[in-house]
Amino acid sequence: MRALLAILFLVVMTGAAAAEGWKPTLSSHEWAPQRILAIDKDAQTLFLLEHKSPFRAVRELPCTTGQAEGDKMVRGDLRTPEGVYFLGAKIRRPLGWELYGNLAYSLNYPNPVDRIKGKTGSGIWLHGRGKELAPRDTRGCIALKVPDLQSLGSGLVKGTPVVVAKDVNWIPDPGSDADTASLLADKVRAWASDWQARNDAFFDYFDPVSFTLSGSGDFAHFRNSKERIFSRTPWIQVMVANVHAIQGPDYWVTWFDQYYRAPNMSQTVGKRLYWQQDSKGRWRVVAREYSRASEDLAPAYLAAATQRVTAMLADWGRAWEEGALESYMKYYASDASQGGRKGHSDIMGYKKTLWEEKPPARVSISDLKVFPDPRGIRVAFVQEYEDKTGYSDRGMKTLVLAPAGDDWKIQSEEWRRL
Repeated sequence: MRALLAILFLVVMTGAAAAEGWKPTLSSHEWAPQRILAIDKDAQTLFLLEHKSPFRAVRELPCTTGQAEGDKMVRGDLRTPEGVYFLGAKIRRPLGWELYGNLAYSLNYPNPVDRIKGKTGSGIWLHGRGKELAPRDTRGCIALKVPDLQSLGSGLVKGTPVVVAKDVNWIPDPGSDADTASLLADKVRAWASDWQARNDAFFDYFDPVSFTLSGSGDFAHFRNSKERIFSRTPWIQVMVANVHAIQGPDYWVTWFDQYYRAPNMSQTVGKRLYWQQDSKGRWRVVAREYSRASEDLAPAYLAAATQRVTAMLADWGRAWEEGALESYMKYYASDASQGGRKGHSDIMGYKKTLWEEKPPARVSISDLKVFPDPRGIRVAFVQEYEDKTGYSDRGMKTLVLAPAGDDWKIQSEEWRRL
């Protein structure tokens, strides 16, 4: 039954694609990428667009596409696919000069949404042409004169979005797409936050059936695997940056850099999420892809952690200085250690007795240094302390802080006199 439905879908879509085709208008919203390769099949032209408030075409080059008109549906139909694709690696093996100019880059056709729709075929490239360039002269690829392809230079970076359509236009203002782009950028951040929280809300972002059909993996297995990690891992942190969004024929793609951190690992990857609306109009993730990150987010993560930890320690020191025991203890994990004391009740009992006899008067922190630690973050600083009896000391304090949602809790505390 599923195979029959797929065949019927392809028959209907083939006719519709040939008759109409995709005609996007790219808008200059804040989530648009800095560079797009746009292929206009009607005009047989490649445009290199740069988003410099607003989009503008910095190059306009003749190209040739598939011999048959319409969107690619099946292997061998001689059509060039229409949608949002991403430039892959340069093809390193020798290629024929006449057809390929010995220069080619892969595209990720079929992309995940293509696979959901049952489209077939592969080997769609952006490549050179050694022979004379003639309109609609490929088996589905996009071909340019070799000098023109070479002249694109930095426009041929792996991961560059490639918009392929029957007719492509662009406008200088954010357009009606800006609201959807902003909504999906917010959803990406919320998705990362719910992943970090390790709760069931994380799975609600996904369309299980489409996710499985897209080739992203069996969703049931994906969910079971994540739930095992959630139950066995004391904390997870997920940071996203450099978020971009662009509209496809009936989907959107968001892509971004992702920093993932857990006690046993940390890594920066590039990720793409493909979104479609369900029957209730809700945007759901139907597929994911990994890509090369545009920057290492580890320094940005540490800078953000340092800022948050610095603010937390200022509040912790203030609660200590005021002798506000309950507020002071809120900064400690339930199983925290402090010198030879272990756990909330032990630490709290000790401080209560000490502060009743010798109330704290002044706490100061200087020379703060923050380091990654398998347990979270390690913080070292010079601490000066004085109580109301006149006692004072100066020492090096080392804290290990464990993530607790968006906050941090002191896991261990050590001090040595200077």
